[in-house]
Amino acid sequence: MNKKILCTYFKDEREVMDRVPYPGELGEKIYNEISKEAWQLWLEHQTMLINENRLSLVDPDSRSYLQNEMKKFLFEGSSARPKDYIPVNE
Repeated sequence: MNKKILCTYFKDEREVMDRVPYPGELGEKIYNEISKEAWQLWLEHQTMLINENRLSLVDPDSRSYLQNEMKKFLFEGSSARPKDYIPVNE
């Protein structure tokens, strides 16, 4: 049986990730509080942010922006889509 955690994002019990998904203390916090399913939702949201904002992951400002958006998305539920974003399949 898979290990479960109380997921901060979904506010219920969900499956834990297989490993720490991000370096440092923030990665440990994510691993301990965020479910595998919520992390997958973040990865999809992150991809959209990278593409729509034309971010470069070698740029420190882009990485900082994504880290802040990740915190908002996973722990505050407040990371928004870019203003001009038009979803393809929604």
